[in-house]
Amino acid sequence: MRLDPSEEAVSPVTQTNDTTVLAAGCVLWRRSPVRSELEVCIVHRPKYDDWSHPKGKLKHGEEALSGALREVAEETGYVADPGAELPTLHYLAGGRPKQVRYWAAQAVSGHFDPNHEVDRILWLSTSEARGRLTQPRDRDLVDALVRRVEQP
Repeated sequence: MRLDPSEEAVSPVTQTNDTTVLAAGCVLWRRSPVRSELEVCIVHRPKYDDWSHPKGKLKHGEEALSGALREVAEETGYVADPGAELPTLHYLAGGRPKQVRYWAAQAVSGHFDPNHEVDRILWLSTSEARGRLTQPRDRDLVDALVRRVEQP
């Protein structure tokens, strides 16, 4: 599995500046149609040969939640119903600080068609998703989702 060599962990950024890349995404989930257990959708990006949550850069002036839902639709083909905001991730990408805001989002409808950014998606149990995700920071988001969805 090839990791994006331009991404490295950094301390949390407390404020953004003109060089910070702003992005947003979702931890997309559903109930298994077979066992009713929580499943998470993860995406495969062929450019980096990695598995992650759907996310992407915000367009100029775009609200973070709108961008997150747009990215889910573009990368997975699913319409999502957003829920709680999850932890924001901060890291370096291409030598620049990157801030990615995330939301828990339940898949409402849709179907996947491979595209230039994402060639495969998987619906996995939370434990399977944690094992398949490339970046440890993405695994922490699965844990945050479970705390939000499974606990009252």
